[in-house]
Amino acid sequence: MFREMRRKRQLLPHEESVAILKKMTNGVLALHGDDGYPYAVPVSYVYADGKIYFHSAPQGHKTDAITRDGKVSFCVVEQDEIVPAEFTTYFRSVIVFGKARLLTDGEEKRAALLLLAAKYSPGEPGLQAEIEKGFNRLVVVEITAEHITGKEAIELAARRKE
Repeated sequence: MFREMRRKRQLLPHEESVAILKKMTNGVLALHGDDGYPYAVPVSYVYADGKIYFHSAPQGHKTDAITRDGKVSFCVVEQDEIVPAEFTTYFRSVIVFGKARLLTDGEEKRAALLLLAAKYSPGEPGLQAEIEKGFNRLVVVEITAEHITGKEAIELAARRKE
């Protein structure tokens, strides 16, 4: 169903791809946008147990696109080091293909918001009050990962083998 990566020597082990998803703080969500145009938008997110969560305004391009077609891709870049003398970049990135849905169950939504808060505001006082303040003014999106692929520059892959 999903294409195999052509340059298999650059494929990151699944565990490393997951570690990158857990570590990074923003990624680019790609959706089927209006009038057949792709729509890609950066979002802050949390990854947990094969799912990506982020919050959004209840109305707008993202939520309209997800409601129309939940198939999405999501990309994070962990490293992007320009190496001028080699005419290249040393990169590490992960792409996730999955299905997005707007969480409608209050408990699921609250649990996802707690995961986001634990990542971005760990231990901050007033957490519950902040969640309650915005709870009815935002939506939470869950992406269930169906395929995860990590890739790194061939130069970085070669270093692994040394």
